[in-house]
Amino acid sequence: MLEIEDVHVHYGPVAALKGISLRVAPGSLVTLIGANGAGKSTTLRAISGLVKPTRGRIVWEGQPIGGWAPHEILALGIGHVPEGRQIFPDLTVWENLRLGAFRERRAGTITERMETVFAHFPILRERARQRGATLSGGEQQMLAIGRALMARPCLLMLDEPSLGLAPLFVDRVVEIVKTLNAQGISILLVEQRAQAALRIAHRGYVLQTGSIVLEDEGASLLDSEEVKRAYLGM
Repeated sequence: MLEIEDVHVHYGPVAALKGISLRVAPGSLVTLIGANGAGKSTTLRAISGLVKPTRGRIVWEGQPIGGWAPHEILALGIGHVPEGRQIFPDLTVWENLRLGAFRERRAGTITERMETVFAHFPILRERARQRGATLSGGEQQMLAIGRALMARPCLLMLDEPSLGLAPLFVDRVVEIVKTLNAQGISILLVEQRAQAALRIAHRGYVLQTGSIVLEDEGASLLDSEEVKRAYLGM
């Protein structure tokens, strides 16, 4: 479904990605782990068109998309939930969700998608007329994921979805990710909680200062002594 081949990204003179390559197969759940500044978020931003690679190829279903505009990449079926949620705080929950389906003009389809989101996150139905700023951190994260789902993505990229959440909400987010994947949505997950991510991932990649230093099945990385020492605190 998605292939990244020898991708480099620079922020001015600083190399953020140094030739990474990875794949996301249809229906799979793939996680990227690594320390802060390793290049995980930059990888997602390059895929979604928010930054342009200086070298390499990003290929979606056989078609190179490196350098495409974000709205063009979204139209292909690639959704991105950014780090920090970045909802619209002054808009209501309903308005935030509606913006997630900005390409869709059919009212019936929008209503159907909204109902699907509310089925995943019943609390959002209760909060539909509240401003985004009034939600808790966990509820805002649910709203950010719901907004991305309104575009009906084939691939959903999640950047640190558990960041800053209470343990109860962290467990809930992990279950949501598993459920979405079980329903056929491919997932590319960036997560600081490496142990939780590797437990649910089919495949994992370990990034270090802009390069992939390890890749394997999620369960194998979870059992790796090197990963345990460096990222799992064991």
